[in-house]
Amino acid sequence: MTRSTSVEGGGSDNGGGDLPELQRRLGYDFHDPALLELALTHRSLSGRRNNERLEFLGDAYLGYVVAAELFDRHGEAKENELTLLRASLVRGRTLADVAREVGLGEFLRLGSGELKSGGFRRDSILADATEAVIGAVLLDGGRRSARDLVLRLLGERLVRARPGEVHKDPKTRLQEHLQGRGEALPEYEIVEVTGSDHAQTFTVCCRVPLLGEAIVGRGRSRRAAEQQAASVALDALVGEVP
Repeated sequence: MTRSTSVEGGGSDNGGGDLPELQRRLGYDFHDPALLELALTHRSLSGRRNNERLEFLGDAYLGYVVAAELFDRHGEAKENELTLLRASLVRGRTLADVAREVGLGEFLRLGSGELKSGGFRRDSILADATEAVIGAVLLDGGRRSARDLVLRLLGERLVRARPGEVHKDPKTRLQEHLQGRGEALPEYEIVEVTGSDHAQTFTVCCRVPLLGEAIVGRGRSRRAAEQQAASVALDALVGEVP
């Protein structure tokens, strides 16, 4: 992907190109493509015109759509169950994963500092951009278009969401399992990163003294690799529990 220099904001950006391709991935064609470009513009590139206001709008509408869908789909669920389900679907980690699935990081417009530090891979930046895109669609096409986008982006996550089935991630469960047994907590270390900037594979080593040998996990992000390693380690530990 071509990286271009931007005058505004005094930085560089690694995205902003081929917006028709991003629109194809999103399943929505903008009447005003400038709104999409603004949704992709991080404050590190432009302190004057960036995606923060769109993020605010998209965050609010995302929360409403998810809450309404869960309310309609689970008529017997209690308030606290719906709250947990909604939180699991709108949290930053979920939105960052959604962004990676559509390759949103390829199109982000970042300042040179964020670009060099790999901001296009950072969960917080990806999640904020996802919310900003939702806000941009809301302004461009109205509530129906934005709702349809939210449902497409969440897809099977929304279908699989069930009251009482919100599970903790493997890293959290592994830590709680070890704490409950009074054992030393796991340590994670990146041992290899391969691939191009936008298609990297992370290899992480998870060391759990109770297991002896280190567990290796791989994923498209450091977090994903750590979660995989933690899941394998947890399976091994649970198998040993009397």
